[in-house]
Amino acid sequence: MPHLWRAVKWLWQVVTELVPIWLLQVVVWVLIHVLYRIRTQGLHHIPAQGAVVIACNHVSFVDALLMGGLLPRPPRFVMYHKIYKLPVMNLLFRAARVIPIAPAKEDPVLLEAAYKAIREALNNGELVGIFPEGGLTPDGTIQPFKPGIEKILAANPVPVVPMALQNLWGSMWSKQDSRLRRARLPRRFRAAIGLVAAAPIPPEQVTAEFLEVQIRVLRGDAA
Repeated sequence: MPHLWRAVKWLWQVVTELVPIWLLQVVVWVLIHVLYRIRTQGLHHIPAQGAVVIACNHVSFVDALLMGGLLPRPPRFVMYHKIYKLPVMNLLFRAARVIPIAPAKEDPVLLEAAYKAIREALNNGELVGIFPEGGLTPDGTIQPFKPGIEKILAANPVPVVPMALQNLWGSMWSKQDSRLRRARLPRRFRAAIGLVAAAPIPPEQVTAEFLEVQIRVLRGDAA
């Protein structure tokens, strides 16, 4: 089995190097539209070019893939390293050029490598996606935002587009549903979920607390 897994990884690497990223986005788009009924709003706020950070609440193990299939340009997501390393999913994350990150207490070397990769991506005018909670929500609510966004903007003062995933809690990919211990279809098959975005925020206005408020409003918490 280890030899088979290495062969699969090698074959996938060859495929992803030959297949353009937009084609992978199309495949993901088809897949997520089979599983969900999706409403998007405000995605036109994402600039067509230039360095931008998108920040979103973190609900499920597949948030990055789901958003990557819906956004108008390919993003580079920053993801907790343990999710990044999930079997099978790692092949997709690597193809999407996800940036793994870890807290300083777990792996300070990986943390600094992640910040370096983020700086390089933004210097190259790319779209970088972050989940400021620093991990999956354990109960469906938005957790307090970490200050990492402020460190990112200190090195690269770029606009930030706040985004929110809606109604994804309770899917088989969220922590509510057995933490992937049993493979099955989402209990809410073809459930209606949402991805909404607001206008870009100038970097000088962004703090972790301010950004958290904006995303709570987008998700509908204010109501």
